Order: sequence, then C-alpha cells, then structure tokens
Amino acid sequence: MRMVDIIQAKRDGQELTKEQIDFVIDGYTQGTIPDYQMSAWLMAIYFQNMTPLEISVLTDAMLHSGDVLNLTKIPGIKVDKHSTGGVGDKISIPLAPLVAAAGAKNPMISGRGLGHTGGTLDKLEAIPGFNVDLTEEQFIQQVTTIGTAITSATGNLAPADKKIYALRDVTGTVEAIPLISSSIMSKKLASGTDGLVLDVKTGNGAFMKTEARATELAEALVRIGHQAGIKIVALLTDMSQPLGYAIGNALEIAESIDVLKNKGPADVRELTLTLGAHMLIQAEIAEDLPTARRILENRLADGSALAKFKEMITAQGGDASIVDHPTKMPQANHTIPVLAPKAGVVDRMATDRLGVASMILGGGRQKKGDVVDHAVGLVLHKKIGDKVAHGELLATIYAEEPARPDVVDMVLAAIHIGDNATAPKLIHHIIQ
Repeated sequence: MRMVDIIQAKRDGQELTKEQIDFVIDGYTQGTIPDYQMSAWLMAIYFQNMTPLEISVLTDAMLHSGDVLNLTKIPGIKVDKHSTGGVGDKISIPLAPLVAAAGAKNPMISGRGLGHTGGTLDKLEAIPGFNVDLTEEQFIQQVTTIGTAITSATGNLAPADKKIYALRDVTGTVEAIPLISSSIMSKKLASGTDGLVLDVKTGNGAFMKTEARATELAEALVRIGHQAGIKIVALLTDMSQPLGYAIGNALEIAESIDVLKNKGPADVRELTLTLGAHMLIQAEIAEDLPTARRILENRLADGSALAKFKEMITAQGGDASIVDHPTKMPQANHTIPVLAPKAGVVDRMATDRLGVASMILGGGRQKKGDVVDHAVGLVLHKKIGDKVAHGELLATIYAEEPARPDVVDMVLAAIHIGDNATAPKLIHHIIQ
C-alpha cells in the first residue's frame, strides 16, 4: 500500500478498509509515514468524516498501538469517568474519592490542560508532593487498597494517539468527531476499565459548541464503547458558563474540597452526584439512580468521601493537611478586583475567554514546555441569571503582579450584563 493512495481515497470520500487504517496507524507510530502525509490524511477525515465502522477500526488500531493495562488483579467492576473538557471543570477531583467511598473501584487516568480548558493533573499538582506519575504496579495496588487513584497515562499507552493528537493540535483538525472519539476511546479502552461514564460538554466553553455536534460526538463514543463490550453512558452537560466559581489550579482544588465537605457550588455538587450515581450503577452497587444518589449523599454527609480524599492524597505522596488548611497550596501574591461597569443581570459569558484569561495569568500552557503557575486564576462572584449592581464585584483575579489591566479587560469583555436571563440547564440529556 502507498500512503498517498489512502489519502486520495479518503479525500474522495471513500470508506477505508481495516488494512488501510492499520497501515496508516502502524506506519505513523513507527515513523515510516511523515507528518506532512499524516496531516493531509487528518484533514481529509476532517472534511469527509468517517463511517461508524471506520471509526471503530481506527479506535482499535490506536488502542493496540502500545500497551493495554491489565486490571484483572483489581477485584470487582472497574468504572471510570471522562470529560471532554471545559472551564472550571474540576469534577474528577471530588468524584474519584466519593465513588471510592461508596465502594466502587475507580482507576482514573487523566490528562493535562489543553488550550482554554484546565487539566485534572495540573490541578492535583497544586497539592504539595502529589505524584501524578504512578507506575502501573503502584496504580493497581492503590486502586486495590483504597479504591481510587488518579494518574497520567503510562509512557506507551496508546502511543499513536499521543503522536496524532500533537499533530491535530497544530493542523486545525482537533474538532473532527472521528478523531476526537477514537482519541478518547483508545485511551480509555487501553486503561482497562469495565464501565465508563462520559461527560460530553456543549456550549461556548466546550470544544463542541452546539448541542447537535455534542450529541453526534456522544453517540460516536457510546457506539464505540458498546462495540468494545464495556458499560457506557454519556451525559450532555452545559459549558455555556464555567463550572463552579473557581478557575485555576489551587483555587479549583479548594473548591473541590468544599464539595467533599458537603458544601461548595450547587452545579459542581450536582454534576458530581449525577455522574457518580451512574458510576455506582455500572459498578452494580446500586440498581437505580435515586438509590445511587442517596448512597453518595450519605458519603458526603458522614465525612467518608473527604476522608477518602485525604487517603488518596497521602497514598500519592501529597500533603493531606491541605484539606483542612488550603493555604498550604501555592498562593498568588496579589488579588485584583473586577467591578461591574453597569447594573443589570449577567445574561451570557464567553466561557472560553475566561479560560484563556486564567491561562494568560500562568494557570495553563500557551505553548508546549510552559511551566504552570498553580496559584493564579480567577474566582467569579456572579453567574448567568445573577443580578448585579453598578460597581459590584464580578470577579477576583489572582495574579503574581499587582496590576493586570489586560486580564481585567478580558474578563469584563467575557461577562455580559443585560436586562434579564435565567440560569442554563446543567444536564441537557443522556445517551445510552
């Protein structure tokens, strides 16, 4: 086979065979297919799409491009959760210890921030000493003993995806649904999970801006999961405003601790409980959602979820005293108020721009190799539907400099004040 023929076939809208797709993935992983040809193939997929069969074959090829974790040593049903990414999306942090406290085995392989979206691993590294690079043996042992662990992917887990993802990020092909779905599911299937709950974001802070596109992605992900024989469900959830109030690494850890203390923002708490309830059903701990939710609410109320978080932090080398003393995490040198320019009601937010504002402060990476500042970020004081008076505090910027007029302007431009609005619905619908 020749790569140029495969590029032309997909360019012309033809369905590729398993042999052709395997040839591409194996060749690119081994370095025999150059970036420029792979870029052309990815762009052809972006414009011509792929059939469900092609997506399934692509996922399988990427899955078997490297190691596949064997989690059979961990007793019971293993369940995981994946989010397609958003601003202020800290859900994995309270969710993992909560479902573990309810008796589920939760091996969670997470990622770092991408563009305007934050990453779970970056947030956890705000905890002094926390190790996000567990070996496979450490990972399995920790999940077996305490029920959960959050770690990065091993060096050879779905290596084809790592190479392709880096290329997609610089060739304008990130949003292609066949490429997103195969990327997500190859990593999740390689991680050895038995059940997967997907949090597919939709709105201006998500990669899928419209509900139609988010639904298409969710359906593709669920289809791949069914074909692979795992339990899977997808929830379409809102990202037309940030989740919670905190945006930034240490700030989001502190907000996650509030949730585990049975407090915290209503939307973060609600989404954590809803996703967790689906995980308990997959783990066969509860038969229905109301029962599963009651179990989780009890684990928050009796303090066992918070205790499990402390246990997880200690197991991964971190300082668990931050749970009671969050100021032990990195703290910004300065706080800068952002005041409302007029009275009214917050009626919409440019959520992605708020994520970019945190990134510009140092809370994320503008280019590969940037060092993340775990202290900086934003805390919102108003969300969509909230009334605001002229001069009232809209947000607080946490920065290393005493003045950041560029970020103040960005935040002001991202929070629109109108005459009336209602808070958006958090959970749009569920795809089984």
